[in-house]
Amino acid sequence: MKQAFTSPRLLAAAAALACVVPACLVPASAQVVAPEQVAAEASPKTSQWGLGLGVGVDNSPLRDFDDDVDALPLVLYEGRYLSVFGARVDYKLPSYGPLQFRLRARYANDGYEAKDSPYLAGMEERKGGLWLGGAAIWRSGLTSVASEFTAATGDAEGKRFKLELNHEFRSGAVTVTPRIGAEWYDKDYVDYYYGVRANEVRADRRAYRGDSSQAIEAGVRIGYAWQRRHNFFIDVSAKSLGSEIKDSPLVERSTESSVKLGYLYAF
Repeated sequence: MKQAFTSPRLLAAAAALACVVPACLVPASAQVVAPEQVAAEASPKTSQWGLGLGVGVDNSPLRDFDDDVDALPLVLYEGRYLSVFGARVDYKLPSYGPLQFRLRARYANDGYEAKDSPYLAGMEERKGGLWLGGAAIWRSGLTSVASEFTAATGDAEGKRFKLELNHEFRSGAVTVTPRIGAEWYDKDYVDYYYGVRANEVRADRRAYRGDSSQAIEAGVRIGYAWQRRHNFFIDVSAKSLGSEIKDSPLVERSTESSVKLGYLYAF
């Protein structure tokens, strides 16, 4: 499941950056905030734009997998009804106090090709695709809880649910946002991306049928705003995979880590 910023995985990387703790956007207060917070605080008649560049690498848990470091253009838009960042597009539904609801579309390339690793030789390609669903975001001050449920379309398979808690600590133009979250994957997702079919079995790769699983993730994003419009951030995270994923013969590590750096100019 290669997550590095290489085409066509640029979109997958953008989706990762645009998760519940996405890249930075600075309003007049000159402090780094997430796009969801900008939407909550901005006037309904105004919109926000941001353009930038990100680089990063995700350390895949798959055997003998090469992790690349590449660049990714970043585009952000926050309007009255629409929120766009990277490969994520949200349509904003009516809010109820601090609780926001959204319809969500996200591209994620969680797949791989046989050429991505010597151990994957003989495996059929696992494709990414468009994931559709909804999200709910609750915010109180600098603390927020976000949930997301999406289902795969096209060649990808499965459903996934994510719940995440984060809290911002601000000091002038610097923001530190630690987070913790949990993600659930249904049987179809685990079987598609981590299973080994009968025609893919070889001497050192047994057949494997996946079952529903989960993962626990912790991370932190540090943002710095310079002269209100220039935003720099670094995001570091680690994910502990559930036993149904770790037991796959394709997996050699029980954790998946990620480091991302980025710059965003807010218009």
